[in-house]
Amino acid sequence: MTSVNEKAYAKINISLDVTGKRPDGYHDMLMVMQTITLCDDITVVLTPGEASRAECNLRFVPCDERNLAVRAANAFFAHCGVENMGAHIKMQKRIPVGAGMAGGSSDAAAVLRALNVLCKTGLSCAQLEMIAAEIGSDVAFCVSGGTQLASGRGEILSALLPMPDCEVVVCKPDFSVSTPELFRRLDAVKLRCHPDTQGIIELLSEGDLPKIARRMYNVFEDVPDRRHNEIAGIKSAMLDGGALGAVMTGTGSAVFGLYDDAAAARKTFDALRREWRSTAMAKIMPRIEV
Repeated sequence: MTSVNEKAYAKINISLDVTGKRPDGYHDMLMVMQTITLCDDITVVLTPGEASRAECNLRFVPCDERNLAVRAANAFFAHCGVENMGAHIKMQKRIPVGAGMAGGSSDAAAVLRALNVLCKTGLSCAQLEMIAAEIGSDVAFCVSGGTQLASGRGEILSALLPMPDCEVVVCKPDFSVSTPELFRRLDAVKLRCHPDTQGIIELLSEGDLPKIARRMYNVFEDVPDRRHNEIAGIKSAMLDGGALGAVMTGTGSAVFGLYDDAAAARKTFDALRREWRSTAMAKIMPRIEV
């Protein structure tokens, strides 16, 4: 086998809470995370004697060590003691960049899965997640995805019962948000409320999509930003179009809505797409067996 193709699935946050700040400067998070079928296509080829590099359909995406996928390849080789080996990583990106959907993290996780096959190393999911946690906070989750509870920096994972099937509409406004800046603003405000994470977990066991959707919450929506009117406008359009719930994912700027009516989801998608180019439809993605 000379190459492996992998799908890198986008992430949404059913809930996102920040529970404190750690001595190391990171924040303690508590999140219900979910992968959806919106994805990047990743092809990995081993290149003996060469440095790892990426090739991407988007010109502004870096193709060197600044790219998490390249870092993932190098971390994998180092962990497995594979010397004098590189990887050529071809990336066809569909997940919006700077959206809070873990596109870069998912690309990195896909590279780890691909190299595990190419190098015939037979690492377990837990072993891949250990390597992933060194690369970035969301990378460990993206190794297997599905529905999981993430805590710590996001690297402590517990599998949850799966989300009920539904339609997902995602819309990213024409701006991105600086994650470090948003955390700095978060530190300066007193959060008004927090998501009912335990309540969402209990509702997953009941498979009650409408109640889950109504409880979705992201504390970063409480952080003042002059562009929040645009995010609020997208949420309103989704709810007016029949979404059971709508919320910003990650640190933004993408917003998603959950629908139990495919026709309503399509109509909302068509309306949003006329104003915001980075709009997509997707479905809930089950956990990947690694």
